[in-house]
Amino acid sequence: MTLDLAAILSAHERIRRHVHRTLVLTSSRLNQASGASLFFKCENFQKIGAFKARGATNAVFSLDEATARRGVATHSSGNHGAAVARAAKLRGIPAQIVMPSNSAKVKIRAVENYGARVVFCEPTEEAREATCVDVIAKTGATLIHSFENPYVIAGQGTAAVELLEDVPDLDLVMCPVGGGGLLAGTAVAAKSMQPNVKVIAAEPENADDAAQSFRAGRVIHTEKKSTIADGLRTNVGEPNFAIIRRYADDIVTVSEEAIICAMRTVWETMKIVVEPSAAVPFAAIQEGKIGVAEKRVGIILTGGNVDLDALPWNL
Repeated sequence: MTLDLAAILSAHERIRRHVHRTLVLTSSRLNQASGASLFFKCENFQKIGAFKARGATNAVFSLDEATARRGVATHSSGNHGAAVARAAKLRGIPAQIVMPSNSAKVKIRAVENYGARVVFCEPTEEAREATCVDVIAKTGATLIHSFENPYVIAGQGTAAVELLEDVPDLDLVMCPVGGGGLLAGTAVAAKSMQPNVKVIAAEPENADDAAQSFRAGRVIHTEKKSTIADGLRTNVGEPNFAIIRRYADDIVTVSEEAIICAMRTVWETMKIVVEPSAAVPFAAIQEGKIGVAEKRVGIILTGGNVDLDALPWNL
């Protein structure tokens, strides 16, 4: 499959019945504070509470019948796992989700509630991949990778399609970057629909492999340090990075303190729940990492799955 606007629009049509067309919200207070017009695409209101519902649903419903009957599998710290579990339930096929043992309880419950089988592993990338390979060998399931899958990337790009349909003439579109599925899909969609728009991603300083890779022009894998933005700990994928290099304009990094501050600001000002990973792009604005004065900025708020017993400002 070629990842282009046609593939993203096809994904949009395929998943339309199964996902929400989420709201775009604004805040006069945040506009005044930033000197910009900010438009928040609220994927925290999406099915399973995150944008991941888009890509997983597109990938699962793109499988032929014979393949689908054998089931699907993935490894995920939470949101993608829940998204695959939900998509599998909708299609009536089994799902096997490999999750690190330190995954947030709210995300483990979400996967289980959709009827998927959870297989725990050690909290390392190597353990996740090895356990998933073992599960696939035993079950015959098809891997739905969280970001190195063109159907997943196309599905993620549908959020940017909706954003630009609802808010034309944006100067800048922002999203977080972890494995790079959302950024790749967003960049292709945005640049195809509006060639002059800038696409800038943000990630934690403590998990800055995508920013390092972008500067170097090649994929650099880093040993992940601790970051509150648990959804962004993954190293950027090779196929994703090739797309990102071609279409994205920049990747900036933010401090842990800025992520917590941005998360709290969104909660207190807009009265909506966002998880730390979702707050990272707004943190880049608050921390002055990009110039947004007098610009129209679209920000994809990626999810709202938060462990309410472990809010960062209470720790």
